[in-house]
Amino acid sequence: MQTITLPERCDRAAAEVLLPEFVAAIGSGPLRIDGTATRQCGQAMLQLLVSARRTGEGTRIDPSPALIDVALLTGLDRELFDEGVAA
Repeated sequence: MQTITLPERCDRAAAEVLLPEFVAAIGSGPLRIDGTATRQCGQAMLQLLVSARRTGEGTRIDPSPALIDVALLTGLDRELFDEGVAA
């Protein structure tokens, strides 16, 4: 299983840097996204994460508390995480 590690600050610049890595990983088997160190996540990264989940079979995101918070705030918890998260 390939792993992509998200940075502490997941803003637009981070999404642009990680986009080629995501594109290369999608379709090459299950993907694990390690977001455990993420402290801030913006809209561009959320869009990239949603796209990865919808496109890649078996894509799993390991979230940080901050990533869970932003997913709950935007209503994307069920979209991003296999079981959703308890509010």
